[in-house]
Amino acid sequence: MKSSIIAILGLLSSFLLNPEVKAANPDHIQQLLSTRECQGCDLSGADLTAAHLIGVDLRDANLKGANLTEANLEGADLTGANLEGANLTSSMLTNATLNDSILDSVNLTKAIVYDVDVYGASMIALTIDEAEIFHTGISVGGKLPE
Repeated sequence: MKSSIIAILGLLSSFLLNPEVKAANPDHIQQLLSTRECQGCDLSGADLTAAHLIGVDLRDANLKGANLTEANLEGADLTGANLEGANLTSSMLTNATLNDSILDSVNLTKAIVYDVDVYGASMIALTIDEAEIFHTGISVGGKLPE
């Protein structure tokens, strides 16, 4: 009896002492996929691999740490969205709006980024290996010639 109680308490303490990981709201994921509108939604950590998100409204959405590998975000409105640490490897971002969004530590490896509006966006530590970036205000930093 005592050993059973000790085992149960040990198991419960491991759940109680671990910090809870915030994950996407399943209702918000369903709303996004069914209505293509999810302004202000919590999609943090969501797995949206290969999702067809053409023309979606994700203004002010939380996509922190989301997996958008191979997602099609053509014409998407992500104004003010938080994409910190999101994975957009091999994704397609064309004619999208990312004004005032947080793109810190976003992985854009092999992404196609054409005609994307990024005015006022934070872009610290982007990964852009092998990305195709045209007509978009993303470039490799460095010193200007004197």
